[in-house]
Amino acid sequence: MSSIFDILLKYNISVPRYTSYPPVPMWHSMPSVEDWINNLKQNFEKIQQQGISIYIHLPFCEQLCTYCGCNKRITKNHQVEDPYIDSVLKEWKFYQDIFGKINIREIHLGGGTPTFFSPKNLEQLISGLFKDNTVANDFQGSVEIHPHFSKLEHLDVLRALYFDRISIGVQDFDKKVQIAINRTQEYSEVKRLTEYARKLGYKSVNYDLVYGLPFQSREGLSDTIQKVIELKPDRIAFYSYAHVPWIKASQRKFTEKDLPTTEEKIQLYLMGREMFMNNGYEDVGMDHFALPEDELFMARRNKTLHRNFMGYTVQHTDTLIALGVSSISDSGDMYVQNSKEVEEYQTLVQKQIPVLKGHKVSDDEKKMRKHLLNLLCYFETTLEDEQDILVSMMKDNPMWDDVVKNNLAVIENNKIKATDLGKLLIRNVCYALDKPSQKAHSEKPLFSKAI
Repeated sequence: MSSIFDILLKYNISVPRYTSYPPVPMWHSMPSVEDWINNLKQNFEKIQQQGISIYIHLPFCEQLCTYCGCNKRITKNHQVEDPYIDSVLKEWKFYQDIFGKINIREIHLGGGTPTFFSPKNLEQLISGLFKDNTVANDFQGSVEIHPHFSKLEHLDVLRALYFDRISIGVQDFDKKVQIAINRTQEYSEVKRLTEYARKLGYKSVNYDLVYGLPFQSREGLSDTIQKVIELKPDRIAFYSYAHVPWIKASQRKFTEKDLPTTEEKIQLYLMGREMFMNNGYEDVGMDHFALPEDELFMARRNKTLHRNFMGYTVQHTDTLIALGVSSISDSGDMYVQNSKEVEEYQTLVQKQIPVLKGHKVSDDEKKMRKHLLNLLCYFETTLEDEQDILVSMMKDNPMWDDVVKNNLAVIENNKIKATDLGKLLIRNVCYALDKPSQKAHSEKPLFSKAI
């Protein structure tokens, strides 16, 4: 019988991350700005009833982290802050004209480095969103933190604006790795921010870690994880480094020779997962771990967990409004993405919602999305009847047959369930059912490796 290592090695193929369905590289039905506005108006009653989630992309960083695949702009010129915030609030005004008074249930600040912006400017931004709207009783606000470029005052200001979650980008404490990826930060900085956030009453502290980075070793990563466990964050995101230097030129600062081999990378993942699980953390879907008392794990257990472009969340609204350069909005029926260049974004937003591309979701795609979200959030989904779309997806599908043969998933009482082994490869289980993505990827490489 194959070992877990052998199975992970076999299934380390290119698969979607499923932050949307269909995945972004497969979007083809380009909606116009007018289509997007009309779709929101058609869903007006539902939006007013449910409220909305908001994602804001703040792209600026003072220094380049060479491993990073995000949309960012490197500058030490903080004069870019005011015009960018003005642009985001201008974009928000277009949505306010559609919604009127709206219930805001969730805001996530991503980047880039959100704390590149001064505490005063972040306060202006969030206050501008709240103005003339209501803040939900169960509101959640979260922010991504670079520990080296964040002040305690940032946490003070955001906490006063009802933010209750922070996500600290640790990646690795090993100095050799930090120098290679140009992201040097001290354990003491992470500890200081963590302890201060808890003192202020932040409900959840997440750490981001990355495996597969240049010069990363078992010894070094083990030491990092041990330090993380000592600080006991409520959640841990354990991401695979995707080496795509043909897309992100900054990754050419090191070569494949500096990276762990595929076999070594899998060993790093297995070691990290074992350390988390042995120290009180529970598996929460793809890449994520949480303490049993954290609401993310409780949401998975209670089947109220949701996944969207912001990752896993306990707030389930059908409408995600994304503001800022390159950000992606989701109405449930349609996706739209803003312009990817700061200057183009700031020009377009003076006259319209700065949509660059998007996709209108078909009825079949909605059915697939529901099943894939169930698998990603709960590791199982239910076949509704013999006409269920998954029935046709499983038929004459060698990839699905292989997943079942290797015991990654089973079918019991009209349910498709990921096994314990399949939970480690839940993206592969989803991909095996996803014939359209298989076909698209066979014609042109679109996705990153599973591990």
